[in-house]
Amino acid sequence: MLKPVNLYSLVALGTQFVVVLEEIEGPRLIPIWIGASEGNSIAMFLNRIRLPRPMTHDLILSFMEKVQAKITKVVITELKESTFYASIYLEQNSHVQEIDARPSDSIALALRASAPMFVDESVFAQCEPLLKPISKDELNEFKRKLTDLKPEDIYKDIKNKPPENPPQA
Repeated sequence: MLKPVNLYSLVALGTQFVVVLEEIEGPRLIPIWIGASEGNSIAMFLNRIRLPRPMTHDLILSFMEKVQAKITKVVITELKESTFYASIYLEQNSHVQEIDARPSDSIALALRASAPMFVDESVFAQCEPLLKPISKDELNEFKRKLTDLKPEDIYKDIKNKPPENPPQA
């Protein structure tokens, strides 16, 4: 089952970013660690920064416009070994195709194309519950905690994974 989500927050953490998606019809949040390039691309879009030459995500959308294709939705499909997977759904001439993509690129493109975003329920099920803050104090505390958060604090499969190099007896 797909759950509709919005971008809740984008937080810079040194050389990485955390994009936080919020469940629209529910209380859950899902943080996804992304690279600096994708994080900067999302931040530039959110801050309405336009460069004189097109960046990669802008170029992709420009190309799609020229071939009369559009993004109909983006879905965060899986979480395997702390890696998220996503699909971008493209429509051209009434034909829809699913394209495998990184969540960071999918989110950057969905935002620019005003396309809906979804997270598969199975992905939420693999994460520790992270609920939306209600008050301003809770929001500030959440943002503070987010700067200290590590993937292993959220993703259940990392916690249950045996150490890669077990100690020698």
